[in-house]
Amino acid sequence: MKTASLREAKEQLSHFVNKAQKDFLLITKHGKPAVLVRGVEGNDMEDIFYMTNREFWKTIRQRRKQKGIPWKKAKQSL
Repeated sequence: MKTASLREAKEQLSHFVNKAQKDFLLITKHGKPAVLVRGVEGNDMEDIFYMTNREFWKTIRQRRKQKGIPWKKAKQSL
C-alpha cells in the first residue's frame, strides 16, 4: 500500500489515481490516516455501488445466516 500526504495527493492527483488502480493509496492529513483510495477502473457504476453499499452487504450477511432450501426441492418447484 502506498502512502502519501494530502499535499502530495493534491499536487499529483493524476499520478496517484493511476497508482490506485493497482494498489490501495492511503492519504494522510497531518501525518494521520485520512482516506483510503481504491481504484475502480474496469468496473461499471452498478458494481461500484454494490461494492460500497453497507446496507447491501448487511442484507447479504443476514440472508447467509438463514437456512435455505435443498437444491432438489428448489428444482421441483420450477
